[in-house]
Amino acid sequence: MANVLTQEQIDFYRQNGFLHVENALTEDEVDELASYMDEAMEETDGKSVHNSRNNGSYYRVLNQKVNTWRDHAGMGRYATHPRISRMALELSGANGIRLFHDHALWKMPQDSKPTPWHQDFPYWPMNESGALSAWIPMHDVDEHNGCMMFVPGSHKAGKLTGINLAEPENIFDFVKGTEFETRKPVIVPLKKGSLTFHNGLTFHAAGSNMSDAPRRVLAIIFMPDGTTYNGKPHLCTNGQNFVENEPLHGGLFPLLAKA
Repeated sequence: MANVLTQEQIDFYRQNGFLHVENALTEDEVDELASYMDEAMEETDGKSVHNSRNNGSYYRVLNQKVNTWRDHAGMGRYATHPRISRMALELSGANGIRLFHDHALWKMPQDSKPTPWHQDFPYWPMNESGALSAWIPMHDVDEHNGCMMFVPGSHKAGKLTGINLAEPENIFDFVKGTEFETRKPVIVPLKKGSLTFHNGLTFHAAGSNMSDAPRRVLAIIFMPDGTTYNGKPHLCTNGQNFVENEPLHGGLFPLLAKA
């Protein structure tokens, strides 16, 4: 199968730890996805997890629901979108790519807090690095409503520590004296239909939402086929019989694309 991404895009991602892809979805697709997300966020029952309590400190950072694809077929269609999954496969360089989970991420208006600099990988129950996220806004995003920012090449700093996003530490305290301490971030505004990918080790952040409407985003987390479980509790593995150091696989983590 021919690549969806160019070799230049793949090389940029592997060098910098992130990639901006324009026109990944059509305007009609984004509108459809937005309507599905509205429905999914309103549901109160099911297998997805709404892990930000209304008016709590974390809610001001992100109103978040995880695994919406398990309750809503429309969300499932986009969480497993063949073209986006193929991009993730190409960027990872793996022989296969699996879904880890999705996030519906709403940064609420006016009283929101910035999402501090952090890595994603320390929160995930995986031994091997290589997992990556697609970040898909439902509308234009910029510095006014909380677009993404990345520190180029910071995935090469390795795994640091999970940051408390509600009362955060400063991730740059963990890289003092290295080139990553002072490396200039890249701000990535996006037009509707565009998306970013970033490596689970890449330092990233987003500012407050100063607009009058929620900043709505679907994040999809992908992991290379063969990624193994590190045994640590996680909402995606709790209650399941996954064995430490054995691959994360099966219906909860479907294989979406193969090389």
